[in-house]
Order: sequence, then C-alpha cells, then structure tokens
Amino acid sequence: MCHTIVSLRAIDYHTAGEPFRIVVDGFPAIMGATVAERRFSAQKSPDLDAIRRLLCREPRGHADMYGGFLVPPDDDGAHFGVLFWHNDGYSTACGHGTIALGAWAVSSGLVAAEPDAVTPVRIDVPSGRVVAHVRTVGGRVDSVVFENVASYRVARAVPVATSHGSITAGLAFGGALYASVDVAQLGLSVRPEHYSTLLELGREIKWALNDSPLAQHPTDDRLSGVYGSILFEDLGDGADGPHQRNMTVFADGRVDRSPCGSGTAARVAELAADGRLRAGQVLTHDSIVDSRFLGRVRSSTAAVPGGVGVIAEVEGMAYRTGDHVFHLDPADPVGEGFLLR
Repeated sequence: MCHTIVSLRAIDYHTAGEPFRIVVDGFPAIMGATVAERRFSAQKSPDLDAIRRLLCREPRGHADMYGGFLVPPDDDGAHFGVLFWHNDGYSTACGHGTIALGAWAVSSGLVAAEPDAVTPVRIDVPSGRVVAHVRTVGGRVDSVVFENVASYRVARAVPVATSHGSITAGLAFGGALYASVDVAQLGLSVRPEHYSTLLELGREIKWALNDSPLAQHPTDDRLSGVYGSILFEDLGDGADGPHQRNMTVFADGRVDRSPCGSGTAARVAELAADGRLRAGQVLTHDSIVDSRFLGRVRSSTAAVPGGVGVIAEVEGMAYRTGDHVFHLDPADPVGEGFLLR
C-alpha cells in the first residue's frame, strides 16, 4: 500500500488550462498484454489505486486533477502507452493528455524531432492508438495536433429530465462516450457565473444516460457508459466553420478547464453529421476559462460500428508547469490525502 512508497517522479503540464501529470517512475508494474488490459488490471490493484489517489487528492492534487502512468505500448508501432487517471478512476481516452504527452515526448528528446518539422508521436491508450503531431519551430514545440481514434454519432436529441427542466442531448463517441447539450435550452450560457448550475446539470445528464442501451458499446463493453457531459453554447457559424464554448463535466462531477480534447472530437463527429463542419472547415472550440482548441475532420471515411464516422483532429498546445518527486511520510496523518468536494 502507499506506506511502501519511496518516491514518485512526475512531470506536470497543462493543456489549455487543464492539468496533466505524467508519472514516469516509482509505481509498480501493471500487468496486461495491451494498454486496455492494463487499465483493467489497474482498476483491480489496491496498491496502484492508492498511488492514483495520492497524486490526485489534496495536498498534492485537487478534485479535478488529471494525469497518467506511462506503460509499454501494445506493439512496436507506438512509442509508448499511457493509462489515464483522475479522481474517480481510469478513463479510456484523454485528448488534452495526449497533447501534453506529445509536447513532453519531443521536448524531452524521447522522440527525436527536427528543429522545424511536424513529428508524429504514436501513443497507445485504452481506446486504441492515437497520434500527437508535434510541430517544432526553431527547435521548440509550437503546437500539437491530436489525431484521435474514429469518432461517430450514437444518437441525436435524446430526451433527458433534469432538475432544471426537460432537455434533449446528443450522444457521440470520441474515444469515450459524451452527451452534448445546448445550454440555450435552459436559458444558460457557458460562463463562470453559471459554473455551479452547469456542474449539477452535467452530473445529472451523465447518470441519467449512463446505463441506457444507447450507452452500451456494441463491440467492447470496456468502452460502455457515458464518460462526460459537454454543456455547450453555440456562438454561430463563420466563414471558417462553427464557433462554440463548452464546459465538460467528466467522471462523477469533475470539470475540464480545457475545451476537452476527446470531447472536441465527439463534437466534430456530431457537427460533421449535421453538415455544419465540412472538409477544410474548423470548429473553434472554447472553454469556460476562454482557452481554445481547433477541431477538424481529418478523414470522413472511418469505419465505425454500424456505419462510417470521422477521424477528428484537435489542435492545441501544452506547457510544462513543474517537475516533481512525490513522497509519503508514513507518519503523515493526512495519508493519501483528502477531497473537499
């Protein structure tokens, strides 16, 4: 258990305001032939879960903390694998984390890159293989484009009863399943002053749809369930494409400070299905803290369960915020930490 921890070495980044803690050393080996299998093993491991809690909770983290354990890839086709985690467990996908991992891999020299180039960093995650296309200018990372697994619409206009009134939600898969709700249905906007109301709604929508037949993945039950609720404000269409602002509530009431990477891919799939986002156009996707991702359709011919979806790409940037060696003093009464919400 955690009292045996000597040290955990991590590098912290933020992507569009959302933290991502890359744990590179100090945790036990995680069994499994693939990253998806290792996620299952991690969920069953008391020792590893104790480490996850230690890194997520105060005083080392906070309620909305995010990060990942570096693990071997599924095969030689990827540079490495990662298990994404947060305060409620292990997720199947994380776009903002993929952007941070790409920036870290090139900046650290783990993946060699030319001074002025775009370098693909291939990463195995529980939902499949993703690619961070890392652009360098003058030897420095300038931007990262996250190429996701196939994304697709699952359902349109699903009725949901909430404590604030009845709404309809769209369901789309972007490495994880998201429910998308236009907050204009409730007379709201995506602004910090509505944070508490949006958080409450996000939790209600997730749990209202999580166990529905629509939330069951057709081929892999490990991908079943609604991971997050994307509460968006539609700001209209410009010459380049749609502009939206969102607050994504993931897991059990955790709030993404970024526009949500895999959630942006899900929105790209929905807008493409509606004919609002075509080849060459851009989804300008802002967060509740006014950070931004740019979403595009990279390919519109991706095979998905029951039809054809899209390969979405999401452009953003991650910045290093710190290098850490975490310790747990066996005499510390706080132990693995605490959460205040």
